[in-house]
Amino acid sequence: MTVTVVGVDIRDDRAVPPDLGEVALVVGAPELVAGHAPAGARTATGAIESTMDDIAAAVAAGEEVVVLVHGDPGHFGVLRALRAKGLPVAVRPAVSDVQRMAAMLRRPWDDIAVVDARGREFRHAVNVCRARRAVAVLTAPGAGPAELARELSGWRRNLAVLEGLRTPDERLSIVDVTEAERRTWREPNLVMCLVSLDAAGTDHWLAGGPAAPPPDGWALDESAFATRAGVGIAPEVRALALARLAPRAGTLLWDVCAGSGAIGIEAARLGAAVVAVERDSGLCVRIVANAGAHGVDVRLVDGDPLTAIPVLPRPHAVFVGAAHPEVVRACAGVGAERIVVLVPEADRLGRIRAALRDAGYAVDGCQLSAAPLVDLPGEATGVGPAGSTFLVWGARR
Repeated sequence: MTVTVVGVDIRDDRAVPPDLGEVALVVGAPELVAGHAPAGARTATGAIESTMDDIAAAVAAGEEVVVLVHGDPGHFGVLRALRAKGLPVAVRPAVSDVQRMAAMLRRPWDDIAVVDARGREFRHAVNVCRARRAVAVLTAPGAGPAELARELSGWRRNLAVLEGLRTPDERLSIVDVTEAERRTWREPNLVMCLVSLDAAGTDHWLAGGPAAPPPDGWALDESAFATRAGVGIAPEVRALALARLAPRAGTLLWDVCAGSGAIGIEAARLGAAVVAVERDSGLCVRIVANAGAHGVDVRLVDGDPLTAIPVLPRPHAVFVGAAHPEVVRACAGVGAERIVVLVPEADRLGRIRAALRDAGYAVDGCQLSAAPLVDLPGEATGVGPAGSTFLVWGARR
């Protein structure tokens, strides 16, 4: 026997109620079961995990089973759990809530990233909202619009909130993060986090937006970042630093003493949310310009790192572009999984390594020397002057 999973669109007056026919067991949310279970059928309500034994027993007994769901069971729904159990399934989907909400906003949704904030992944979901221009967020009590807005303080975002989801009193509101944090929202709800309310998104070949890693790779040439003499970081150094920082979607990276912002911008191109901290106002202007040139959203904190660090959201990884021991100690104390420090001077290596060890990190590092190839007369190739620096990194034990 097959488990038939039926999507029900209770908000569409034109939707045809599912014809369940001769069915022995109907499973689903209480309001769906009450509205559609035929007389004489057994019923089970609650989360799919709590009803799985009933479903499996009915299938083993040769009985017809129907699972009723809201919208599309294949979109963050019950279909994966049923397949994982090895049950034979047939699917009759309805329009998903994300599709409905995008239509209400008159916005294409093929470039919208969708994240599930309903469990332990809330922090990762927030970081996707910090990094991406359009994100749909599946919410839950304690991980709803107000909590999301609180974590987005400092980022330029608008929140579209569909509250009272799938009820007769369903309502769409569009607010900034300040208003979203202040209000009380009716459950259940769905959020779309948008940089621009008017943009129709980017036409792209991959649903969910541009892929990471970016098509032109990483460790870009120094000419890709506007800076000033003595501030840039060689591509070879950036390549190793990024490998140790491991930026990716759902993570937050601090780029402290950011200079031109090259490390943070490359991390953002790889999908991470990024905060760049820089006290030099001239370099801050360059960070903003460089981020715009590469189409990424980097939050800039203009000021003393020691003042900024205590009030920033906790990162997964930290890059420190200047080997000031007091700044390194402050960064090491926030509990990031990974930290990388650029150390131009050998006499500071001992203090930097000690600061990381004292904070509970397993510490390693290397000296990096890179010399460019240059063209010589007669189609010959030579080697240009070498640059050398140290990288020190720590991984949380």
